[in-house]
Amino acid sequence: MNSIKPFAPLQGLIFDIDGVLEYQGRIYPGAVETIKRLKQKNIAVRFLTNSTLKSRASCAQKLRTSGFAAEDHEVITASFATACWLREQKPRSIWVFLEREGLSEFKEFVQDEQNPEYVVIGDNRARFDFDHLNRALRLISRGAKLVGMIDELIDSSLGDLELNVGSWVRMLETAAGVQATYIGKPSFYAFEMTLKTMKAPKESVIMVGDRVLSDILGAQRAGLRSVLVKTGEFRKEELNDSIRPDYSIDSIALLLEALQIG
Repeated sequence: MNSIKPFAPLQGLIFDIDGVLEYQGRIYPGAVETIKRLKQKNIAVRFLTNSTLKSRASCAQKLRTSGFAAEDHEVITASFATACWLREQKPRSIWVFLEREGLSEFKEFVQDEQNPEYVVIGDNRARFDFDHLNRALRLISRGAKLVGMIDELIDSSLGDLELNVGSWVRMLETAAGVQATYIGKPSFYAFEMTLKTMKAPKESVIMVGDRVLSDILGAQRAGLRSVLVKTGEFRKEELNDSIRPDYSIDSIALLLEALQIG
């Protein structure tokens, strides 16, 4: 196996969760031990996930329940990242399509379903109906800015293939003739904010993911080296000359060996 050498001494790794550490409720062999060993070596670890339903606190708690050494501040969910981005915009008001714990990330904002400055779309399948989507369309057509927490169109991490958040956002984009702002992977913003929490030069940080079009593409855009783990949502057909990982491994259990960490 070829060893993985960052441009600078390794200081940090950013991990996707679904498809890399776990998948469809099953923890991959070696995943818990890998995170534990990296921390023992004082290598910074971050968990960057496109989950919108989880808050960073609930996501970290789920990781800990599964046996991972994970602190709240080490987790960046798409809902948390979107709330951080909105905080920078200082919006007058927002209308958030979201449910479960992820919604708690937006409690500081004024919620307005009549005249919001931003319409923010996460996973809110209970309200993805004709009435609510039409209301969102009319607000966007009248000038509300459209924000998608993630751009992924489909997902099968829970078993069956399902429409994902990006499908609803794309529909609203097309119908209203606008371009949404996307916050989660592969956006530059998601990786930039994660790097800022690590306080390490990007040359010394590696992204580890299974999705070519979010993990690998996003790392490439952010100037990070990447390791593609061929598990979970990996699709060989998504690889092309413009999107290529720096390294590939067959499972997370092989990462420490590839990094030459004993």
